[in-house]
Amino acid sequence: MQTKTKNNHIGRKISRIRELRGMKQETLAEELGISQQAVSNIENSEQVDDVKLVEIAKALGVTKEGIQQFNEESIFNYFNSFHDSSAFNTHCTFNPLDRLMDAYEENKKLYERLLQAEKDKVAYLEKLAK
Repeated sequence: MQTKTKNNHIGRKISRIRELRGMKQETLAEELGISQQAVSNIENSEQVDDVKLVEIAKALGVTKEGIQQFNEESIFNYFNSFHDSSAFNTHCTFNPLDRLMDAYEENKKLYERLLQAEKDKVAYLEKLAK
């Protein structure tokens, strides 16, 4: 017999969004003006009151509805859709070696101008010294 797991555990959703944002509990606690232990308790809670949820959402940079409707599977489906070849142009429209050679030539010209400027400076200073 299979039992369905509750997919609406708000605390777990908050925890997962926080982790995906690269945020530690301590950082979220500071943003909310509460202790790290209080954040831990929230993340272990199945429900969070609406006022607190709005504050948490703001600190995480998402909406309250974003937390409530968060579904990790949909995120993976979203990112996996980028493998569709029509989404990105996977063919290079220029020759990278040509670009590299162009950059080399530009740098070479710049180096030659700087070298000439230094030679002119030395010649001027030698002229002043005489």
